Amino acid sequence: MDTFNTTKLKPLADSGNQAQDILLYVYNALQAKGYDPITQIVGYLISGDPTYITSHNSARSMICRLERDEIMEELVRFYLAGHAPRY
Repeated sequence: MDTFNTTKLKPLADSGNQAQDILLYVYNALQAKGYDPITQIVGYLISGDPTYITSHNSARSMICRLERDEIMEELVRFYLAGHAPRY
């Protein structure tokens, strides 16, 4: 490994929703490393152990910027937006 080269990180796409942006970024990093992103993110949410998230592309430090309840809130909001009946 060459320690003299600068590591270049991909910027987050900015949707105006930080939790959504970070989740998608982490999902892509996990997928790039060959992990099942859903299983890994669920493991992190249940245990709070950040080692469920790869450090590839700084995904682990990105997800640690959010509280786990913020992530859960985003997931529930996204799910219900697509599945809740409209009255």
